[in-house]
Amino acid sequence: MRRFILLLLFACVFGSLVAAPSVATACPNCKTAIESDPNNKQPKAYMYSILFMLSMPAILFGSFGYGLYRLSKKNAALQSLAPLEDEQSPA
Repeated sequence: MRRFILLLLFACVFGSLVAAPSVATACPNCKTAIESDPNNKQPKAYMYSILFMLSMPAILFGSFGYGLYRLSKKNAALQSLAPLEDEQSPA
């Protein structure tokens, strides 16, 4: 079974490499804008805006996850320092 999965994975990777185009451009409009005027800043700004939009979910989820991680560590530290209720009550 493991050999079959590895063979299938290899076939998928090889097939995607064969089917991939040799040169990929973003879009025809961006390509002509870059080729027409090398001093034009608009295609670079467009590229940076795409990178910004792609990075936003990762930044948001990462910061939210890091905040939850710190909150859980802080809560665990407070619970370990707090005396147990059984020790305070008379037996």
